[in-house]
Amino acid sequence: MYRFLLTPRWLALHVVVLLVIPAFLFLGQWQFGRFEERSASSDRTTANLTAPAVPVRELTSPGGTVAARDRHRAVTARGTYDTGASLLVRRRTQDRMVGFYVLTPLVAGDGTGVLVNRGWIKAGATADSVPPVPPPPPGEVTVTGRLRPAESEESSGIRDRAGLPEGQVLLIDTAAIGRRLPYRLLGGYVELVEQTPRAASAPAPVPPPDVGGGGGLNLAYSVQWWLFIGVAVGGWALLIRREAADLKAAAATPTGPGSGPGPGSTSGSGPASDSGPASGPAPGPGPAPGSGSGSDGPGPGRDAGTGQGPASGGTGRDSVSETSPVP
Repeated sequence: MYRFLLTPRWLALHVVVLLVIPAFLFLGQWQFGRFEERSASSDRTTANLTAPAVPVRELTSPGGTVAARDRHRAVTARGTYDTGASLLVRRRTQDRMVGFYVLTPLVAGDGTGVLVNRGWIKAGATADSVPPVPPPPPGEVTVTGRLRPAESEESSGIRDRAGLPEGQVLLIDTAAIGRRLPYRLLGGYVELVEQTPRAASAPAPVPPPDVGGGGGLNLAYSVQWWLFIGVAVGGWALLIRREAADLKAAAATPTGPGSGPGPGSTSGSGPASDSGPASGPAPGPGPAPGSGSGSDGPGPGRDAGTGQGPASGGTGRDSVSETSPVP
């Protein structure tokens, strides 16, 4: 009954199912791994945003880097803005508009500096026009913000290029920017949240990172891929059962000769069978033997009165004597 499973068509289906199962399993595991990574990153970011601020020098150093665990950590820094070294970071989007980040070094009393992203401003009418930039507050200020690692082409997805207008960059690359300055920069940069004293006017604050659902969508995708395994196996089994049932039904249906009523068969309401002799002679043309009256001629067993065959209790001769005159 199940020999059809070895036909080329079914063998191809078996191969497809056997390839689909590990593929769906791998995709589900990959999505689950992304869920774990994003959940851990989301939890770490939330903790860093709500943690008490610490001095920036506790988490980074001149020429150093920012560890992944310290990303978005609340930090403080104290110094004076170097307005002559301010930069505009191109192609930054906020509120669905393209503009610039305003990047200004904050120089501490020990002669080291840290880059501060003071906020976002809208781009000018043309790509080369420079919009007005609100100045930072003069004198010494205390800055509180979020610590961010330096950007690169790999981490940001932005391709750096030369030939930009003076005072503009594409990446917040601390090492590259620091080579232009007469003092050393701490690794990473600070995203301004608040400062004391406040400026009369300031760029728009950069919004905090979107923590999101912690990779909940990736978890849903992983479960979906694993459910597809059950769908593939269940569909494969259903097709096998349906094919077997169709073959069984076809085998049970008679289709050969002799499977139905044939010639010569008798039914209760049909015509009588003509396979045997009839119950009486079929009428033929002309007068039947022995028909007619007795005066037509002598014949054995004729009845002179009716001419329908032998009479009861007598013969043709008795019949003649009854009608003849007595001598």
